This record gives sequence, structure tokens and C-alpha cells, in this order.
Amino acid sequence: MVILTVNTGSSSIRLAAVLLKGSGLDIVARGHFKIGETAPGTLLRTFLADNKITDIAAVAHRVVHGGLNLVNPCIIDSAVEREIGRLSTLAPLHNPAALNWIHMCREIFDDNVPQIAVFDTAFYSGLPEAASIYALPRRLCKKFDIRRYGFHGLAHSAMLRRWQEITPDLERGGRVISLQLGAGCSITAVKNGKAVDTSMGFSPLEGLVMATRSGDIDPGLVTYLIHTAGFPPTELDKLLNNQSGLLGVSDHSGDMRVLLESDRPEARLAISLYCYRVRKYIGAYLAVLGGADAILYGGGVGENAPVVRTHILEDMQWCGIELDGRVNSDTIGREGCISLSSGSVAVWVIPVDEAAVLAREAAPFI
Repeated sequence: MVILTVNTGSSSIRLAAVLLKGSGLDIVARGHFKIGETAPGTLLRTFLADNKITDIAAVAHRVVHGGLNLVNPCIIDSAVEREIGRLSTLAPLHNPAALNWIHMCREIFDDNVPQIAVFDTAFYSGLPEAASIYALPRRLCKKFDIRRYGFHGLAHSAMLRRWQEITPDLERGGRVISLQLGAGCSITAVKNGKAVDTSMGFSPLEGLVMATRSGDIDPGLVTYLIHTAGFPPTELDKLLNNQSGLLGVSDHSGDMRVLLESDRPEARLAISLYCYRVRKYIGAYLAVLGGADAILYGGGVGENAPVVRTHILEDMQWCGIELDGRVNSDTIGREGCISLSSGSVAVWVIPVDEAAVLAREAAPFI
């Protein structure tokens, strides 16, 4: 029995065919494609044909924003589609793309093949109120569903699940700070299996410096750009989401690999700011959790850039974080502990497999 997983990002689409074998999973095919290069229907048919996949039992879709109502995996019906569409204003880079693939898969597969939505925001639906609200008038927040939703929930829950497997003696994993560092970046604080804070908020724009997203900025700067610099909302949205972050600071690239190879001072500054912002959040979450049992790195940068991991955590022996420089340098694209045993905080690289998470969440619906 095969589950097709569809993971739509802001710039790419990841497809996988996952074979269910008893209580285990076997990923028999994967594909990673840029959005816009090939029509979705053609892309999917080619993927299935090239990998000789014919028997699809279900399709599991990653949907970035589920809002207040969609907080559990569910079968996608017309009501769920409408809600995903309504939330597109809150996740304009992701929800419309997910809907497009949902519609296309419905055309390709028989009606007997269920489509299941798994929501990135669901992991954060139980955030403590102090971590989930903004200091805005309550009536305004209630009217427009304004709160801190959190994103990258699939990735953070995958890292947490693996950490819990590694440390069965810790109560549901203990105190964990997980880092999802890729084109989009986020950090989450978890205590005994429950998320208690996260860096992304009302939208995926809040928090860390990312490839092309600004992360945290003074709200007064936004009103200044509107009233004084004359930015219309659409241009401001493009500025903050597509022209800022590493790309904006370096004036060169949003790709960490390119910046690490560059000797331009602007590239060095972009990397320093990126690492500083992560380090700053780690300090905050150490305070929130009262210390940490583990720091987990995932995502393209987190899994493959040892020098970035080092810059983020250097000189943090004062709080029990001690990296093993040699092991850290050798741990690229694979799981491993990169901290010294003398430290009280374990630091691990845990590759994030969102396809496995999607398939696992979809399995009960078949």
C-alpha cells in the first residue's frame, strides 16, 4: 500500500511514494522540483511513470496554514478546501499552491483515493496563551483571527519524535530547542513533548533571518515605509518576503552555500546576522525552558553547514553547550551527536523527513 506525499513549499515541490509495511515505512521514490518549470499534472504523471508507481492508496498533502479550525490531519472535503482557501491571505506563498495540487490530484486519481491534509500550524495549536497572543486589542484579534500560529510544525515534530526515540529515559524528550534552518528558518521550544514557544508567528515572516524573508523588524518601520517611502502594500509584501533576509543584506544571494563561498564583506555580514539572530532566540528559549536537554539542527542549512552550526553556538559553554569541532565538521547530511560529553546540553543533527511524517499521519485514514 503506497501513500503519495505532496509537500508544496514557497519555491519548490517535494513528492514521495511511501510504502506502508506493517508498522514501518519505506520511501520507495522521491522527487524535488522547482515550482513553475513544469505543469503540476505533467510533473506528477512523469514522477509516477518514471518510478513505476501505479497503486496509490492515499495522497497526503502538507498544508502550511490550518488556522484556528484545522488543527488535526483530516480528509480533504469541500469544507476543508474552502477553509484552506480562506487562509490563503495568511499564507499567500503556500496555501494557494497546496490547493492547486489538491485539485490536480483529484482530477488524476479515482474518487476512492482519499486526500489527507496535514497542517504545519497544528503542532502549535496548544501554545500557552502568553506565547500565542499579540498585545493588540482583543476584539480586533478575535474579529480577524489574529494570533501567533507558528509554522514548520511538521519539521519540528519530526525532530522531536526522533529525539524521543534516542532518549527514551527523558520524559517525552525533556526540554528541547529545535532549529529548522533552510530557505525558511524557525526555532521552537518544547517542554515534555509540547511546544511552548516558536519564532514564526501570525505569518511565516516573523522570527529568524531567512533566505529572502526579513524576520523580526520594528513594526514602526513598516508604517514608515508606507507613509514616508510610499510603499504600497503589495510592494511591501514583496520586499519583506522576497527581497530581504540573506539576499537583502548580502545584495548577492539568499543561498547560504553561495554566501559561505564568497569573500565579499556583505556576505560575511549576512551570515553573521543570520547566526546572531538564531543565537539570540536560543538564549531566550533557554530562559523560557529553564535550560535545555538538547538542541536539534534540521533543514538544509542545519544539516549541511557545520560552520554555521559552530558560529551559532560558539562560546556557549557557560550554559552547558560544548561542540565537538571534529565531529561537527564530519556530520553533513546525516544524523549524529555533535556535542562533547562534558557538556550538559546534547547537540544533535537530525535530518528532517517530512515525507515520513505526512505518510504516518495519513495512514489511519486508509
